[in-house]
Amino acid sequence: MSDPSTLIPSALVLASASPRRQELLKHLVTDFLIAPADIDETINPGEDPRNYVIRMAREKAVAGFSEAGGIRTTLGSDTIVVLGDEVLGKPVSRAAACSMLGRLSGQTHQVYSAVALKLTNGELLETINLTAVTFGVMPLEWIKQYCQSDEPMDKAGAYAVQGATAQYIRCIDGSYTGVMGLPLFETAVILRQAGILT
Repeated sequence: MSDPSTLIPSALVLASASPRRQELLKHLVTDFLIAPADIDETINPGEDPRNYVIRMAREKAVAGFSEAGGIRTTLGSDTIVVLGDEVLGKPVSRAAACSMLGRLSGQTHQVYSAVALKLTNGELLETINLTAVTFGVMPLEWIKQYCQSDEPMDKAGAYAVQGATAQYIRCIDGSYTGVMGLPLFETAVILRQAGILT
């Protein structure tokens, strides 16, 4: 963890209301502002998952930058779950959550986690992490019970890697923090490029 004395006070804005992203970013930067970005998250026709998640991170960073007055470097991030070539977003209902988890059960899927940094000089820095997550078989009754909780309802793919589904995750090949929503290695790299971290 970086020495807080080497950080520029309040030089960074996080364009996210996600408690998970805020918690993760605190491992790198102790002082930042929060300006949630409200953007259209519709996938464009023919848009592949990689381009989509990078575009979402970029648009969040730009929107947050504007929301915070355009005077501080702003970080936007987006995380998606991809099974085959299909993006599994946040479930719109408990039935949708059950369906997603049933499809992920016993399978390996990809988690794309992109980070974008909008600098005060107008420059945009972007990076992405790709992680493979393998689930063991999740019993249908367990899935139904899990989906009665609120945990899956605001998460891509209808699960939290740090939550109850962890007991069924057989393997993570890549970044654990990326699956949580903010890949810390990649985030630290671009924060150093921007001079936010030393």
